[in-house]
Amino acid sequence: MTPNFETLALEIDGHVATVFLDRPDKANSMNAVMWNELQTCFEWLDGQAAVRAVVLAANGKHFCAGLDLTMFSGLEGESADPARRAEHFRLNVLRMQDNLSAIEKCRKPVLAAIHKTCIGGGVDLTCCCDMRYATEDAYFSIREIDIGMTADVGTLQRLPKIIPDGVVRELAYTGRNMDAEEAREVGYINRVFENREVMLREVQAIAHEIASKSPLAVRGTKEMILYSRDHSVREGLNYIATWNAAMMSQRDLAAGLEAQAHKKTATYDD
Repeated sequence: MTPNFETLALEIDGHVATVFLDRPDKANSMNAVMWNELQTCFEWLDGQAAVRAVVLAANGKHFCAGLDLTMFSGLEGESADPARRAEHFRLNVLRMQDNLSAIEKCRKPVLAAIHKTCIGGGVDLTCCCDMRYATEDAYFSIREIDIGMTADVGTLQRLPKIIPDGVVRELAYTGRNMDAEEAREVGYINRVFENREVMLREVQAIAHEIASKSPLAVRGTKEMILYSRDHSVREGLNYIATWNAAMMSQRDLAAGLEAQAHKKTATYDD
C-alpha cells in the first residue's frame, strides 16, 4: 500500500514514482515533519522492487523556500551547559543530513524537477538527486550566508562535485541568485523547460525511459557513479569488476542482447 504523508504527496505510474513537496501555502519550506518524511519516503521507495525511477517535484508556486525558520527554536536544546547544547545541535544536524542522504542512497535514480524558487535547503535537497531539470523562471541560492550561518546539510560537500569550484565559492560567499540558464551552463541543470507542466511531462518521460532498462543494471550504474565520485579511478575499476562478477544478471544480459538483435524493446523482471 502506498503510504500517506503530511508534507509530501506520492504518486506511482507504472515503474515511476513521483514525490511532490506538498506545503504549497508555505512555499514548501522544510519543517521538521518534512525532513523526517523525506527520509521515510525514499527509504520506502528504495524497498519497492516495482519502482525503478523517481521524480522529485513540488506543488504550488515554488519548488522549495528552504528551511522553515521555526526549526531553529529547537535545534540547540534546553541545557544550560554550552557543551551539551552544542552536542544536541550537532546530533540534530547529523540527523538532518541523514534525512537528505536517503535520497542519494536510494538505489533508484532520482530526477529533480524544479520550478521557481530553490534556495537554502532546496539546494541541499536537489544536490542529492541524480539529475536536475528546471523551468525558465527557476533560480537557485545558497541563502544560508545571508542569515549568518554556514550551510551544513550537504550543499558545500556535494555541489563542488557537480559544478566548478569557483562557481560554488561565489554562490556560497555571496548568496546571490543563479538563474536556470546559468545553472544549465555550469552543469547543475540538465535541461531548461518553458513551464512546470512541460517540465513534468518531459522529466517523467525520461524517468519512464530509465525504468524500461534492466533495474539491476541501472542500480549498479548509480552505485558505480557515486562510488567513483568519492574514490580513486583504480578503486572504482576494481569495484566495478567485482560488482559485475557478482551482480550482473545473465537473464537480463540475454534479454538485452536478444532485443538489440531483433530491434525490439527488452522486458526485465523487477
